[in-house]
Amino acid sequence: MSNRFRSSGYHPIRKIKVILSGLHIAVATDFSVAYKVILSVPVLGIAFFLRQWVDFSLLLLAMGLMLISELFNSAIEVLCDFVEPNYNDRIRVIKDIAAAAAGLSIIVWATLLIIESIRLLHI
Repeated sequence: MSNRFRSSGYHPIRKIKVILSGLHIAVATDFSVAYKVILSVPVLGIAFFLRQWVDFSLLLLAMGLMLISELFNSAIEVLCDFVEPNYNDRIRVIKDIAAAAAGLSIIVWATLLIIESIRLLHI
């Protein structure tokens, strides 16, 4: 078994292109990802502009974790639909668990976004 990092070479620029491509696809095709980015960016910008570094860091962390969970949820749903296009109880359970994980991260993100928005607007 060959080491894929040595045989083909590690290209960080190529990895960054793949990351940006995946984010572009997610934002362009998945409304649930797009609106969360649109809601988060202005609050992040305000925290950055006001130099509230702890707030900025918390918001960035919450946004990142929420986007990660949304991307995993979307990937799991697409994969499940690819593997089994017809209704299947097992696939439903897998999708429900993935949606629950994304839902919990959304609750944390939304709570933090609301609290920080109120706090930053009163400074």
